[in-house]
Amino acid sequence: MSKADNMLAILWLLKARRRMTAKQLAEELDVHIRTIYRNIDALCISGVPIVSEIGRDGGYFIPDPIKLAPLFFDADEQKALLHASAFAREAGYPSEAPLSRALSKIKRHTNPEQLERLTRRENSIEVIQPPTAPVLMSMLAAIEAGIDHQCRLQINYKTGYDGTIHTRILDPYGLVHWKSKWYTVGYCHLRGEIRSFRVDRMSDIRCTVDSFVRPEPFSAREFLLEGLLAEQGSDNNPHGVSVHIQGVPQAIDDLCQHWLLGHALQERTADHAVFRLDELTLYTQVAYYLLSFGGRIRIMEPEELKLGMIDITESLLKYYQSQ
Repeated sequence: MSKADNMLAILWLLKARRRMTAKQLAEELDVHIRTIYRNIDALCISGVPIVSEIGRDGGYFIPDPIKLAPLFFDADEQKALLHASAFAREAGYPSEAPLSRALSKIKRHTNPEQLERLTRRENSIEVIQPPTAPVLMSMLAAIEAGIDHQCRLQINYKTGYDGTIHTRILDPYGLVHWKSKWYTVGYCHLRGEIRSFRVDRMSDIRCTVDSFVRPEPFSAREFLLEGLLAEQGSDNNPHGVSVHIQGVPQAIDDLCQHWLLGHALQERTADHAVFRLDELTLYTQVAYYLLSFGGRIRIMEPEELKLGMIDITESLLKYYQSQ
């Protein structure tokens, strides 16, 4: 049997017979006694509370107050784990190798009929994401290690499209996957505040000898989302602009499902939607997005947005005519 099978068998025997010596376990499993010692050590390291007592009535046992529920998954739980792994792998999940080993353990302890069903279910959902560069996987693993061990990182970071690279000292608090990009959120010692950084703009990540304490409670997701929204849709935002759009139902659905517009939605019907957005975001980001809908939508208000989109369209026309 494999090491995993031996460890599982030891757990079942200790649970069923209460107390057994290493010799009894070795005879029962037909393995060398040193194998039992190694497997017991591995179980203890993994967190299983196995107690050892010496003497005439000694041996290994699991304390009665501790209930060990067998780690079995029903068919729906197995399917959910397989599907979740597909999303994780395509997102560039940094712990893909341990994830694959965990799924292999699930498949190992199934009969042929169950394995055939698992394989069929595993291939029933597929995910399309931009390809993940191998170097990104190694950087994610380094950042995750820094988060896990609360180790302060030194990174080289490229800002914007100009390619300027600065060295930063970062206390990594968490990783966020958003719109096919990975971000790490943490305390930037250069700026003296919590910032978010795109992982694909990082290089030369090094763990320093300094440690940090992650603030509690803290959500990297909430921090990144708050920064992206920038108080969109707030009725108290003095710069908020009410945007009324009419269109075919499918186009209105697509608008309302947009990551930013969905949070800024104020009211809607099948063919109308009202959003509240700050002026800067409206004219520098949203206006360009609205152009992609062509004649499927109509801007009812504000009038300034209509004029702004006319200017954008005319400038694009002149640009391409000049090429």
